[in-house]
Amino acid sequence: MALIFADLAEELVNVADALADAARLATLKHFRAEGLSADNKETDRFDPVTVADRLSEQTMRQILAERRPDDGILGEEFGLKSGTSGLTWVLDPIDGTRSYLSGTPTWGVLIAVSDETGPIYGIIDQPYIGERFSGGLGKAEVNGPLGRKPLKTRGPRPLSEAILFTTFPEVGTPEDGAAFNRVKAQARLTRYGCDCYAYALIAAGQIDLVIEAGLLAYDVQGPIAVIEAAGGIVTDWLGNPCPNGGRVLAAANRDIHAQAMALLNA
Repeated sequence: MALIFADLAEELVNVADALADAARLATLKHFRAEGLSADNKETDRFDPVTVADRLSEQTMRQILAERRPDDGILGEEFGLKSGTSGLTWVLDPIDGTRSYLSGTPTWGVLIAVSDETGPIYGIIDQPYIGERFSGGLGKAEVNGPLGRKPLKTRGPRPLSEAILFTTFPEVGTPEDGAAFNRVKAQARLTRYGCDCYAYALIAAGQIDLVIEAGLLAYDVQGPIAVIEAAGGIVTDWLGNPCPNGGRVLAAANRDIHAQAMALLNA
């Protein structure tokens, strides 16, 4: 974190929590509601957006306009608003809209505040469960049905004992999918479809790896902050920082990260 922002830590955490609280209300207003529909943002596949996505982001933007008007904002639904403070809030108002439409509680709200190097603080919030994972600025904790607990990733283990997650079985291009399958073939257990909640599970010490492709900044910046604060590592498939998304490898520790990256690039 740039030292220039160190004295803002408490304020940034408080604002991030205010955003997450507001997004909870906005998303739960429509979750499992009768007649909820979605528009499709793409032509060659189903990429839905609902009234809840838009309401969630609009509500968070209103709070930022009042409390942090000089900061930039990058949101999935309403794009980029430039700022002058050196900080940008990166918002995914509902990560996992397909899960949201299906009524499953594995979607979430992703919030990050970033400087020029990437995210310095992030939140993965699951409104229906009431579970919030927070990381950065000296904080790494989950607050939910089981109370408030520190976040800590799993320790090193052979890939043959690892739990691997991804959202879509096809994992990007055919080449990306083939690389993923090399890791899958060595892992003990592979699961699909948890969207941002899988990244929270890394931070909580429940799983070892998430491997995905075709992500954007608002998909990854919140998870990067939370996982790194909990002791994990998030890079692209070549080991480089990935604040703008792309092909993402999130791991509980550097040892399992190295094992997976070797197979992705074999």
